[in-house]
Amino acid sequence: MSDFGTWYRSVPLFTRSWLSVTVVFTLLGRFGFFKAHQAILLYEPFIKNFQIWRPFTALFYYPLTPSTGFHFLLNCYFLYNYSLRLETGQFDGRPADYFFLLFFNWVVSLIIALALEIPLLMDPMVLSVLYIWCQLNKDVVVSFWFGSRFKAMYLPWVLLAFNSIVIGGGIMELVGILIGHIYYFLMFKYPQEMGGPQLISTPGIFYSWFPSQRMNPGFGQPGGGTNVGPRRHNWGQGHVLGGH
Repeated sequence: MSDFGTWYRSVPLFTRSWLSVTVVFTLLGRFGFFKAHQAILLYEPFIKNFQIWRPFTALFYYPLTPSTGFHFLLNCYFLYNYSLRLETGQFDGRPADYFFLLFFNWVVSLIIALALEIPLLMDPMVLSVLYIWCQLNKDVVVSFWFGSRFKAMYLPWVLLAFNSIVIGGGIMELVGILIGHIYYFLMFKYPQEMGGPQLISTPGIFYSWFPSQRMNPGFGQPGGGTNVGPRRHNWGQGHVLGGH
């Protein structure tokens, strides 16, 4: 338990909080502390009946059944790995900027979910974070099941194909890729690679809530200079999903 506590405290704030609330809230639902229909995102109860908790519970709750348990564990695995890599890599020392990434993606996922009648937000949110890391580390070689190896830029599409074959569907993965691409395009690609203006930036109030731990002027900060481009990190040879 002491080793677990040490590991748990070492996980950065937002990754730890997101994963913890997801696991706890999902288990509470699994053991009957509330009904699934009370937590999922439904247009009429949210908009017309002002059940304002639904956008939050739809993010953290995932219904556990014998057929969904493995997929939930995979989501938790990807959430931990890629949120951790972003928070300790590209956004190291800048918690406000990472909080804005999560907040922006959540708002976009909420809008799309209401339009497409998607009741749960875990899948698209996790895929959006994974997609952003893959875009910022396109040339890093990652490993997937059965020993397959490819560049990180292809991983979201491999997951889309894999989940479409194994569990059917694929709409959740497509929505997650779309959400991640919107953030990546507006924050990085359009202003830095295409020479356009900065269309989104971290609100100043987020910096008062989560002060930067080191100076990094310009990355979405009011009054800053040129934005800092994506930093490449050497993550080694990737990891084997489900391997040892």
